[in-house]
Amino acid sequence: MSDSQSVRTWRVPGRVNLVGEHLDYNGGPSVPFAIDRFVTLKARPREDDAVNVWSTLPDGSRQKADFTTSVQPGDVDGWASYPAGAVWALVQAGHPVGGLDLVLESDLPSGAGLSSSAALTVGVTAALDEIAGLGLDRTAIALSAQRAENDFVGAPTGSMDQLAVAHGQAGHAVLTDPSTDPPGTSLVPFQIADDGLAIVVIDTGVSHDHATGGYADRRRESAEAAALLGLEHLAQAGLDAPYKLEDETLKARVRHVITETARVRASLRALTDRSWAQLGTILTASHESLRDDYAVSCAELDVAVETAIEAGALGARMTGGGFGGSAIALVETADVERVRALVGERFESVQWRRPATFVVQPADGATLVTGQG
Repeated sequence: MSDSQSVRTWRVPGRVNLVGEHLDYNGGPSVPFAIDRFVTLKARPREDDAVNVWSTLPDGSRQKADFTTSVQPGDVDGWASYPAGAVWALVQAGHPVGGLDLVLESDLPSGAGLSSSAALTVGVTAALDEIAGLGLDRTAIALSAQRAENDFVGAPTGSMDQLAVAHGQAGHAVLTDPSTDPPGTSLVPFQIADDGLAIVVIDTGVSHDHATGGYADRRRESAEAAALLGLEHLAQAGLDAPYKLEDETLKARVRHVITETARVRASLRALTDRSWAQLGTILTASHESLRDDYAVSCAELDVAVETAIEAGALGARMTGGGFGGSAIALVETADVERVRALVGERFESVQWRRPATFVVQPADGATLVTGQG
């Protein structure tokens, strides 16, 4: 990219979901926030239909992929399917998109449940929107990025991740509501640092992939339960819904959706009142539900949560789709190092790799940093 005049640079955050896990595809609300760990994306338009992507991964390795704007599902795989899917989704929607060169760098760990995939698809979509002058708003960008993951990559995600990445704002969480068309978003003040608190991410190092495995199973089970209850979305279920089902697994899935929706509502009150002890209780209850009723946790996540609380966290839970990835803990700033040390020691005591732990702050969503024409 020698022609710096035509290069645009975007900074696109990952996200942490504070509470409201596995609700977005069930039609329920969530409270994610964009975090101060980013994918940095440099883009330069081309005069042909070629798309070249260079990616520097967090471990320092470099990879290159190339395709054209007529790329189709199955033409590329692996990490390159995400930028390819972003191109494909815009073209499928009838938007005129030209070729471009892309350079990607990231300090977001892949597979950690911090939405590196949403950051990538939202970033490429936002870049194409600006370069081609499509005039899409942030929600439209998020939904196009979601389509890239759903229909090109084959990852059956809801819209929460993409909406958080697109709409995030420093000092705020984003309340997402997928029950409207298009999905609704609103900003919720979230400035815990002012009160001497921090959100600590504990990356277990257990990688997950939404395009395979248990995530798709949970979506299928939720859809099955909703159909048996005569509902479009499981989040519409009343408190008596579990008693209307015979299958114990489906009962448990419904219990999680009902109680997690209630936890979202309670978390909004806690955020408004700055009731951090109450928020911590909500986080821990969410983890217990995800572990027992939705069955998406794993041993490493459970140990991370239990140990963080033992070390003084006000509350903790797994975040993201589960089956690996990260946990978050609400911690007094003075206790951050204690949490990091004890979790690391506990992991090493059972021959697990010491997890990466770091504090995250609410950050702005996808932002054009340089090169705006």
